Amino acid sequence: MSWFKRTNKNISTKTEEKKDIPAGLWYKTPSGKIIETKELSENMYVSPEDDYHVHIGSKEYFEILFDNKFKEFNAQMTSIDFLKFRDQKKYSDRLIEAQSKTKLNEAIRIGYGKSYGKNLVIACMDFKFIGGSMGSVVGEKISLAIGYAIKYKCPLLIISKSGGARMMESATSLMQMAKTSARLNDLSEAKLPYISLCTDPTTGGTTASFAMLGDINIAEPNALVAFAGPRVVKDTTGQELPDGFQKSEFLLEKGFLDFIIHRKDLKKKVNLYIDLIQNYPIRKYE
Repeated sequence: MSWFKRTNKNISTKTEEKKDIPAGLWYKTPSGKIIETKELSENMYVSPEDDYHVHIGSKEYFEILFDNKFKEFNAQMTSIDFLKFRDQKKYSDRLIEAQSKTKLNEAIRIGYGKSYGKNLVIACMDFKFIGGSMGSVVGEKISLAIGYAIKYKCPLLIISKSGGARMMESATSLMQMAKTSARLNDLSEAKLPYISLCTDPTTGGTTASFAMLGDINIAEPNALVAFAGPRVVKDTTGQELPDGFQKSEFLLEKGFLDFIIHRKDLKKKVNLYIDLIQNYPIRKYE
């Protein structure tokens, strides 16, 4: 029975694992559809099989909405831990960790450029930076974006994607609600259009301030737009919630939103609404 014995002791008895597909090559939607990431980016980050709008950040929105290039303002502004706040870890450590992980300095970026040849200021939030929470710097950058729109006499688009106020800055974060709302009044007095785009999720103090103050309020399909999330509402009221509660389709039906815009139509629809607000001749956008 010697043929049962292994004669070469150098042969490995461990089966080699199959090599994984390189990270980021494929994307799986919540419904289970799988799409190549290259095809996904070419389709404006929308799954062609189930129309799922993949969560994206300021980089991708700027690519979709600006013509070719844009100028970013106040990119180096960062929050500071002025309260020396600590929960499971120091707020200062959270900021460093978020900046390192996301390669962003804050939860919002401001861009100025042309969209279909017309000047436009865009302030876009990034959820991956501490949940897109609104702290003092986020409020200040929105105020500055409004100031740039007034300075350049052009429309403003704010893209919201936020978990709400940043608790690490306590009442200071809540003050940004009043601050941004007051500055939007300045934009209105300058007779300049403001389009608010709510993406998934738009919640908390963001919803309770600038996200719902647009001349036209729009949202992406199936986006959660709320002050308190459905779980909190259900636990507080003790009531079963309707299907699709607080999703953009539900809010459109109840009159909280003006339109729901598919991402492939976002650029041309935003420009169309700006033309309508300013009473310009309607152009055909292709």
